[in-house]
Amino acid sequence: SDEDNRGRRRRSYGSTMFLPTDLFWYLDAGSSRRRRVEKDKGMSFIESVFSFVFGNGDPNDGLEERRWKMIGQYISSNGGVVTAEELAPYLDVPAPAEQTNSKDDESFILPVLLRFQGHPLVDDQGNILYRFPSLQRTASSKGGGSREYVGTRWSTMSSGIEKFMEEKPWEFSKANALERAMVAGLGGLNLFGVIILGNLLKQMTMTPGGLISFAAQLFPLLQIYAGSFFAIPLFRWLLLRKTNNDIARRNKAREERAQELLSPEPSLRRKLLSARDMAQRKVITPGEIVYTTEKDLLDQEYEVREWERRFKKLESD
Repeated sequence: SDEDNRGRRRRSYGSTMFLPTDLFWYLDAGSSRRRRVEKDKGMSFIESVFSFVFGNGDPNDGLEERRWKMIGQYISSNGGVVTAEELAPYLDVPAPAEQTNSKDDESFILPVLLRFQGHPLVDDQGNILYRFPSLQRTASSKGGGSREYVGTRWSTMSSGIEKFMEEKPWEFSKANALERAMVAGLGGLNLFGVIILGNLLKQMTMTPGGLISFAAQLFPLLQIYAGSFFAIPLFRWLLLRKTNNDIARRNKAREERAQELLSPEPSLRRKLLSARDMAQRKVITPGEIVYTTEKDLLDQEYEVREWERRFKKLESD
């Protein structure tokens, strides 16, 4: 599709961390260019420290692009006419058990309609279906989905398309147990050093000077660093617990929606059959091609107006 050929938006950020006690820095070049470290090779010590304190970035980078690609593939493979229940496994929707008072609410389909220029339509039985003309036009004369392929058999036929979108949970750190122990040891050593230095400064009776005066001025920063070395990971751990619980809930809801399509109830099955019946693909014939090297350019410019007229006629059908 055209969406696959466009430039992809990638989130990137740069951050430099200065640690006063051991004077090292780490430059993170962005999540889209983050170096991939194999588990058997492990991380360097600096990478382990950064991973322990700040994490390893978003594991679902590019999720929206993947979502729209999956939705577009599904709609196209089903002839351009689908139901809201078929697209629910790819969207952020509540689980069927949670959707009690608003079971007929299909407002979650609106972003898909806007994205792929679709519109709703009502069949003879009063079911609301959604047609996407831009995903119906193809240069092949192959027909749409067959009526008999609904439920498990339809799922088997369209095995090349993922049944639902699954988000990846966030990892606290990609560092292994040994690397985390070393980082924790560094943090403990820094904390112990700050405590010792604080006691020494409190016991001094004379006016400090030279190196001692410099250490006294630097002491508040050392306290902040030693505390944040463990405070930031603790805050991240609490935040990741909630984030991963939300991800697991959304994944479960999408999976349950996909399971409903494998063994649909009678009303849903009739709705799916109606969508399959209305999934008529439009074929672009050679006479509908805009430009070709077989004709003079001036002749083709005249034919463009005629092509646009026929194109609008196809859209209105």
